[in-house]
Amino acid sequence: MTPAEVYTQLAAGDAARRTDFTLAKRRAVLAKLAAELRARESEIMAALAADLGKPPVEVRISEIIPILSEIRHTSKHLKRWAKPRRVWPTLSMLGTRGTIRPEPKGTVLIIAPWNYPLCLALGPLVSAIAAGNAAVIKPSELAPATSALIAQIAAAALPSDLVAVVEGGVEVSTELLAQPFDHIFFTGSPAVGRVVMAAAAKTLASVTLELGGKSPVILGSGANLQKAARMVAWGKFQNAGQTCIAPDHVYVPRGDQAAFTQALRAEIAKMYGATPETSRSFARLIGARHFTRLKGLLDEALAKGATLITGGVAEEAARYLAPTVLTDVPGEAALMREEIFGPVLPVIAYDDLETVLAEIEAGEKPLALYLFTKDRTLINRISAATTSGGVGVNVTLAHFLHLNLPFGGVGNSGLGAAHGRWGFAAFSHEKPILENRFAVLDPLMPPYTKMSARLAKAVQKLVG
Repeated sequence: MTPAEVYTQLAAGDAARRTDFTLAKRRAVLAKLAAELRARESEIMAALAADLGKPPVEVRISEIIPILSEIRHTSKHLKRWAKPRRVWPTLSMLGTRGTIRPEPKGTVLIIAPWNYPLCLALGPLVSAIAAGNAAVIKPSELAPATSALIAQIAAAALPSDLVAVVEGGVEVSTELLAQPFDHIFFTGSPAVGRVVMAAAAKTLASVTLELGGKSPVILGSGANLQKAARMVAWGKFQNAGQTCIAPDHVYVPRGDQAAFTQALRAEIAKMYGATPETSRSFARLIGARHFTRLKGLLDEALAKGATLITGGVAEEAARYLAPTVLTDVPGEAALMREEIFGPVLPVIAYDDLETVLAEIEAGEKPLALYLFTKDRTLINRISAATTSGGVGVNVTLAHFLHLNLPFGGVGNSGLGAAHGRWGFAAFSHEKPILENRFAVLDPLMPPYTKMSARLAKAVQKLVG
């Protein structure tokens, strides 16, 4: 079927789903999806090894566990999230009863990226199903093995009138975006996010955009350099740096720069050995175009005077770029202006924290900001002085896994939030229902009399 035909088929069931797709049925669908994922672990690992060279443990941690956790958390709390909520009347609405009733938006579109192709396709699907929607999933064509597997999983575990997977390239995405979906959930680059939002505007679809940006790390004075180096190395080099919330660059007090970069070298060696190209724990780049872009950024930075601390080894045929750390990268280098999205980490020495904060605020709002310090005053100060999708203190990446926290960006890094009840809310319309019980409204209706004027004035005095 064409993308238009797929949309039409799913949308035809919207009215019936509003009454027939009960919470028990939604939980049953999610349980079947979880069982299918567990049954296909070896296939999932093989697909992600083919697409990204992901180690099995990394697949389990970053692809399978997040989806299963989302299913378990959602199933546990779904009854409470979906329950109509009573609200108190305001003074001017005394005598009325207000209720908020979550209802499904209808038929939704999920466009997934290539870097975490399973997790970022099926994670949003969990929220969409929980909220009672039908969904079309468009996996990334750049991760073909995983895309094909997602289609197989959906066919085996999910009702065909509820979930459809449409594979293909840009032309398929374009045709899907032309359909009048009720909500679009997109994960990818800010540039493509603008295209998605423009397309959504034509049909007035609501959107959730999970984008990216240059997520900075700030080391405060007195930070534990060894622990910070280990956490930064893990956050930066997992999935070969192809993570939307990976540390993009590190600000370190000038007096700590040498010790921190030395600690980074040691942690990289612990994680990936002296020759990371032979490590079974280090992933590969997605493709030749991405390799060429990253190699160009690295070469330009070195040509402009950057200092290579470790790494720099590149093998195009193997889609391999070593975990690389640089210092002295000039500000005009493209590496400092573009989101890196790969295993290259600039370390920037600073003398004045206020200058660092001003530099961060002058740029686009990042998806994440990381801070390493034990100083509570500094934590509060930096959190208040900067704007980002989320903040990690003495940790990287892990806030993505915390289902009692919203995950999302702000400005250039995204729009809306996902995970847990925020994911349920993203795919729901919170419908307000107001019942008149004994509200005094008649005297406020035309024809206006002196009594109407006195009553309106009394209400104004009461509320103002």
